[in-house]
Amino acid sequence: MTIAAVRTHRLSAPLHTPFVTALRRTTTVDTLVVEVIDSDGRSGFGEAPQVWQVTGASIAGSEACVRELLGPMLTGRDPDELVARCAEVQRAVVGNEAAKAGVDVALHDLAARRLGVPLVRLLGGTALAVPTDVTLAAGDPADLVAAARKRRAEGFDVLKLKVGTDAAGDLDRVRAVRAAVGPDVRIRLDANQGWTAREAVRVIRGIEDARLDVELVEQPVARWDLDGLAWVSDRVDVPILADEAVFGVRDLVEVIRRRAADMVNVKLAKCGGLQPARTLLDLATAHGMGTVVGSMMESGIGIGAAASLVAAYGTTAVSDLDAAWWLAWSPVRGGIRYEAAKVLLPDAPGLGVTSIDEVKVQTRG
Repeated sequence: MTIAAVRTHRLSAPLHTPFVTALRRTTTVDTLVVEVIDSDGRSGFGEAPQVWQVTGASIAGSEACVRELLGPMLTGRDPDELVARCAEVQRAVVGNEAAKAGVDVALHDLAARRLGVPLVRLLGGTALAVPTDVTLAAGDPADLVAAARKRRAEGFDVLKLKVGTDAAGDLDRVRAVRAAVGPDVRIRLDANQGWTAREAVRVIRGIEDARLDVELVEQPVARWDLDGLAWVSDRVDVPILADEAVFGVRDLVEVIRRRAADMVNVKLAKCGGLQPARTLLDLATAHGMGTVVGSMMESGIGIGAAASLVAAYGTTAVSDLDAAWWLAWSPVRGGIRYEAAKVLLPDAPGLGVTSIDEVKVQTRG
């Protein structure tokens, strides 16, 4: 049995609501779907989302990496040697984490399909439902309050507020949302690198003094500013979650060494796929750090893989798996679906993806 072909599909789909953070504003999910096909005609799927402002990954760059290097390298090889194939993918190229994640997930999906089991089973778990938070896009207090009330009515009880666009007004934003949703809803903040260290401490201490009960604050300062991240963590009581500061194992080792954060957000497209993600979760757990599995703006393929990882491995806090929920429609058929604040995994082989609507994507390879 061999890998017969590796194909790529360019996907762009609209969001039902603009997604706004301190780093960017987007109204679409733009991603590269990777398809690995064995000699029996079975397909495994993964994806490499385009996120210029976070990972630097582009559809064109990921596609070039897959078509010119990773695909030819895998063609003719045995897909059942999953650990070896994934290790080869990680060694084959520097950077290009999104492209590597797309291939890594596709290989895992194909392996699970060949065994006839859901991906979560391949990863060692059985759960088919995973809770998720939901993001409130950055905006003024009135917009955030309206969105918070709507999301609460839809069944979400963990709200992730995007802040960092205006440090002077962020305390008022949090105060307004807390007043609107009451004490039973968990609120977490994501500054997306938008504050300086001093701004972060000032805002977070204001939140603590006002007893607004914020669960965690994600990436308050620039990803490269580990000294600043550690300085903030040392001066506030609210747990600090490292996101953009940690792409791979070396980054996490340095965060642990400096005691720069209390928690880490592991994302497949940021670290290179399921195999390195598991290493990061194990490393964080071994050092007493809290864990969350997150996502870029991606389709149900990437979210299905991330949710399968959470279902098998678990995290210390509710994970951030709402990205595909933002889609107005999806060209991906089968796979996950959302039910209120849960991601439901299909009881089907692999990711359960049955097809991609070729009318809405461009296929190559």
